[in-house]
Formats: sequence, C-alpha cells, structure tokens
Amino acid sequence: MFEIGASLREARSRRGIELAQAEHATKIRGKYLRALEAEQFELLPSDTYVKGFLRAYADYLGLDGQLYVDEYNSRFATGDDWESPRIARRARHERRQRRRQRNVVLLALAVVAAATTAVIGAWTTSGGGHLAPAAARAPAARHATAPRLLVVRAVRGSSRVIVHRDGANGPIVFEGTLGRGDAQAFSGTRFWLNVAAPENLAIEAAGKRLRLAGHRPWVLTVTLAPLRWEGHPA
Repeated sequence: MFEIGASLREARSRRGIELAQAEHATKIRGKYLRALEAEQFELLPSDTYVKGFLRAYADYLGLDGQLYVDEYNSRFATGDDWESPRIARRARHERRQRRRQRNVVLLALAVVAAATTAVIGAWTTSGGGHLAPAAARAPAARHATAPRLLVVRAVRGSSRVIVHRDGANGPIVFEGTLGRGDAQAFSGTRFWLNVAAPENLAIEAAGKRLRLAGHRPWVLTVTLAPLRWEGHPA
C-alpha cells in the first residue's frame, strides 16, 4: 500500500512541473489535480472521474496509471461506477488502435526487407559475383532505403504523447498514453511532438534514433525529408 496523493505530488515536483502546466497537458482542471494530490477524492464528481483522472495524471507523470487505479479501488472505491462498460469499450478500442499501428510498422519493415532482397538478387544475377563500382551501386541503394516514417515506442514505461502533422498548429494525428511495449508509426514529412516522459520512449525518424536527454517533458519538431529535428524540455 502507498500514499496516492503524496506519490503524485512528489513525481510532479521531481519533474519540475507546475500544476498549470499539468492542467494544460492533461486537460484536467487544476482543482481536480490538487484534489488527487491531497486524496480529497470526494471533491470529484464520481468514482468514474476519479479513476479516469487518476490514470491520466499518473501516466502523464511517467507512472503506472493502472497501479494507482488499483490502489484507489482497494482503499476508496464505492463500487457505484455506472460508466464501467463504456470505459471498458474505450479501452478495447484503444488496444485495437495500437495493434493497427504496430501492423503498419511491421508492414513497412516487410517492404524494406523485400526491396533489399530484390536488389541483392538482381545484383547477383547480373553482376556475376563481382562488385560494381560505388557509382553504379548508388541507384540500387536508393531504392532500398526505408520508408520515411516517424515511429514512437514506449520501451521503458508509459508516457503521454501528442503528435501534430505539419507543425504545432497542424492537425493532431495522435493524442494518448503509450504503455510499455506500445508503438505508433506516422507517415509524412514534418511533425510536432509533445512527450511527457521522454526517458521511457524510443523515437525514430526515417530510421534514425533521436536522443532526448533528461526526465522532463519535451517539445520537438521533426522533419523527415531531409532529416532534421530540434527540441527542448517543455
């Protein structure tokens, strides 16, 4: 058993996040975030809101949201949760969406492998086992390059992630929490990202790993063609 409120407050303080920043990132009103940190759960409308806000806030801070919900259920929940079926349906929908995104990544890797095999086969058939000059090999190498994808994976833990296409004012293509082992892949040329726990993520742009230092939320802009990126802690 652990103290829910104190743990949330310490995690936020450790990351140097103000309540106003957390409110903006999670879309949860500041008075409810303060209530969670003070364990004043009676100030929230119902158990459903407590659990939903608790999960989202813990995930945003890089914690295990399900662990906090389980602790709340064991100590405080009343069992009067009329929205549970709807929450379960939403969770199933999110899992299906993550599976589809993983399938996109696997398909892209399969395309790259097939292209590479075709290039090697053509070279073996026509070149008689002799290496061609570098200039002659260059066109085949270009055909075998990986598709331009932005891939975000949660490898060490969960993190909330927001992705806009074409810059900060462009359309949102993903907003949610990636649990450990989840991945999202995006095709395009330019993206704007806000990641809550960069230390839990592996971000690759056109096959190149982006290195984000520290344990604070990051905001970054990534261009895939040609590859360049810039960012800073939020």
